[in-house]
Amino acid sequence: MPFESYERTKPYAGAIRHAVEQKSMPPWFADPAVGKFANDPSLSAAEIATLAAWAEANAPAGDKKDAPPLRRWAENWSISEPDLVLSMPQPVSLPASGDIEYTYEIAPTHFAGDRWVRMSEVLPSLRSNVHHAVVYIRPPDSSWLRHAPVGIPFTASTLNDPDDRRGALWTDSDILLVYAPGSSPDEWPADMAQFIPAGSDLVFQMHYTTNGHAASDRTSIGLILSKQVPTWRVLTLQLTNDHFLIPPGDPNFRVEARGTLPKDTTLLSFMPHMHLRGKRFEYNLIHRNKHAAGKPAYEIEPLLHVNYHFHRQMSYRLAQPRFLKAGTELQAVAWYDNSEKNPHNPDPGATVRWGEQTYDEMMVVFFDVAVPASMDKQRFFIRPKN
Repeated sequence: MPFESYERTKPYAGAIRHAVEQKSMPPWFADPAVGKFANDPSLSAAEIATLAAWAEANAPAGDKKDAPPLRRWAENWSISEPDLVLSMPQPVSLPASGDIEYTYEIAPTHFAGDRWVRMSEVLPSLRSNVHHAVVYIRPPDSSWLRHAPVGIPFTASTLNDPDDRRGALWTDSDILLVYAPGSSPDEWPADMAQFIPAGSDLVFQMHYTTNGHAASDRTSIGLILSKQVPTWRVLTLQLTNDHFLIPPGDPNFRVEARGTLPKDTTLLSFMPHMHLRGKRFEYNLIHRNKHAAGKPAYEIEPLLHVNYHFHRQMSYRLAQPRFLKAGTELQAVAWYDNSEKNPHNPDPGATVRWGEQTYDEMMVVFFDVAVPASMDKQRFFIRPKN
């Protein structure tokens, strides 16, 4: 519940003190020794001491004249009132039990002109059943899912075209926003935005889970548009390792993914994604020591170390965006706990592979970069010829 008034907050003073002293609230899972992040909500030692002293003194009220005005929230949204809300055209019916294949729904934007998006937020109508959602931008010249139905829910297995069936899970289309439990909206500086070409569709990729109750969901995305063409275009990129086997009972299984940047870019933020066995995650830069006798082949520069929490899949935005030259090598490392000591582990005796369902595992490395506004994703990945 929101603590928006003294009367609603005082009964929880003891719980607040305990949570802030244990540093379980506000939630933040990055190692403070590695990197500085603009969205770090952590309290200082002085702030924690103030809250503890307030609770110890039986939570006295302050002077009402010093109270800030009650914050007015846009209905249902964390961002300000969206300029535009695009929803899945039809709700998706969810069964009470069983696995649900990834569900897609294509929503035409009907944009007559190009749009630049400064803020966006995904809003499921049924959060309890949404494991994650990815909203893709499908430009009018894209062949991805081109034979799929528009405006109604479908899964890959229901598609008639074999190319669409094979390609449903893999696309080079731009990602507008990734949603997972605990994730936050995107908000970019005034000189940055994401690009939606005129005539594009939004493709909602929904991973639903069941919880014993039949229900339905109709997810929406709210957009706040830039008033002018920005200097920088934001792209969401990813590294993935889908070839791993986690042995039964292994408490600390390591999986790695690497990639090199094809163009100069500015690194903005990170969002790791694993499932219930996810334990820790690292983002690093690899610096090769060329022609340096007696030195190691490479050195690792850590950018982010996270104690992963499946139910709070947060983004981590660099306090100072990092310029990286073409050829920079990125490394992501994930650790998994498949032991009985992991209270979230659905089956410590299983050999675990990559898979869509929550009892499977994933290793996906999302990261946001800024490139010149004239650069699209396809041209970004064209590497210069040597």
